[in-house]
Amino acid sequence: MASPEMKMAREAYGDLLVELGKQNENIVVLDADLSSSTNTYKFAKQFPERFFNCGVAEQNMMSVAAGLAASGKTVFVSTFAIFGAGRAWDQVRNSLAACRFNVKIVVTHGGISVGPDGLSHQAIEDIALMRAIPGMTVIVPCDAPEAVAAIRASSEKPGPFYIRLGRPKIPIIWHGDKFHIGRAHIVQEGEHVTIVACGIMVNEALAAREILREKGISAEIINMSTIKPLDEEALLASAKKTRRVITCEEHSVVGGLGGAVSEFLGEAFPVPIIRIGIRDRFGQSGTPEELMKEYKLTKNDIAHAAEKLVKERPAPPV
Repeated sequence: MASPEMKMAREAYGDLLVELGKQNENIVVLDADLSSSTNTYKFAKQFPERFFNCGVAEQNMMSVAAGLAASGKTVFVSTFAIFGAGRAWDQVRNSLAACRFNVKIVVTHGGISVGPDGLSHQAIEDIALMRAIPGMTVIVPCDAPEAVAAIRASSEKPGPFYIRLGRPKIPIIWHGDKFHIGRAHIVQEGEHVTIVACGIMVNEALAAREILREKGISAEIINMSTIKPLDEEALLASAKKTRRVITCEEHSVVGGLGGAVSEFLGEAFPVPIIRIGIRDRFGQSGTPEELMKEYKLTKNDIAHAAEKLVKERPAPPV
């Protein structure tokens, strides 16, 4: 079997910014002295008069973005996830979201797959922080093509967005034509258990599905790239079919995808749920592969949890 095509989502983001910049002269881009990593440097080369390096001053950068948006600009703001969501949270909440400004916060280096940079640079709480802000749309694409489609869609819709990208090259999974904000993608249908994933965990979920298939367990895989607003209709339909749910995220189990799914199903259709994610721990230095194993985010961990759920927790009656 041929190896899957691999690509960095942040690299695709940089290319897309140039394309969008050519199409819309109202677009401006801000970065916090990390443009070589976020790939916004590509836009800076093409449109230096519309690019602003705000330096290591993420809080100020968000305030500048608010001012530009108030002047009618469509603003793309980029930095690492830990800084965009954590360090600048107050400005994001009060200066951007409260005013419903047209600012797209596209962050990179999310999750523990950042690797050797360690806990200070590994955002594992950012989805929870952004999801809690009223009116904020939160998207975690599964790969580079979906990232491009999602960011393009965000540019066409007014209001604040938080879009989380990773650091490493990841397999290409998504082959859609258009990204629909707030709509889940049923990647594979199944009967016995629903596995809801986002970001790089979609690939792990698909690999886990193959392990489960060999054991006679049919898993439905949902790419829930839009975490807010959640596709409640698709989630409810799948939960009613399989009556067992696994959530998978490269993020804390508190407040992220697992929290969103559990909150909704807890009210709408209670079923057994297991959340695959980081459990009340900080990140640490290591290779992405080592860290995925350490924090139990691999295909084997997902398959083990799903098998346990199917065998040990009978589905409740409809």
